[in-house]
Amino acid sequence: MNFEKQVNKGHYNFRSYMDKGRWISVWHQLNEVIKLDPATVLEVGPGPGLFKNVASNFGVHVETIDLDPELKPDHVGSATALPFDDAAFDVTCAFQMLEHLPYSVSLDAFREMVRVSKKAVIISLPDAQSVFRWQVWIPNVAAFDRLIPPMGSKPKEHVFDGEHYWEINKVGYMLDKVTQDFAKIGKLEKTYRVKENPYHRFFIFKK
Repeated sequence: MNFEKQVNKGHYNFRSYMDKGRWISVWHQLNEVIKLDPATVLEVGPGPGLFKNVASNFGVHVETIDLDPELKPDHVGSATALPFDDAAFDVTCAFQMLEHLPYSVSLDAFREMVRVSKKAVIISLPDAQSVFRWQVWIPNVAAFDRLIPPMGSKPKEHVFDGEHYWEINKVGYMLDKVTQDFAKIGKLEKTYRVKENPYHRFFIFKK
């Protein structure tokens, strides 16, 4: 299935795109990948290329693939038909990308990511559930940092905004369903929300 690009290169302007929360998410991207000590990494949907550029500074070899040649990916192609052999990369990843595909198609793309991965697949997705961050820090004594959903909150309907076809914890895409659907394809090791940017939820899958 072919899709046209949703945004132009200018969408990734620093001031409008790279807020502090997204910077912190990039730290988590690097942290999860580097822990696996991969020789090769494939990033599907690289956006402005920030992950690859930062990862290279830490000795991580990243190749990118996108359908938009304007973003200058290493490979131009579809996420649902990755032009690579099985287990071609140690790790495959896609950060805030799969929601740009219809839900059933995003599962097809994830299946392809699992196929070409040797060790693990790392993804992040938008989690729309509202939360309060409760943080207490007493120097040299204790630290407490939790995300707590407000009582009585109800999931919202998702309306396609020209970019996101779906988001976690909206009607029809509750966390349990999304987790179960993706876990049928890859072996889920853990999932968590970034405390400094709760809109981003990470999933780590092992082969």
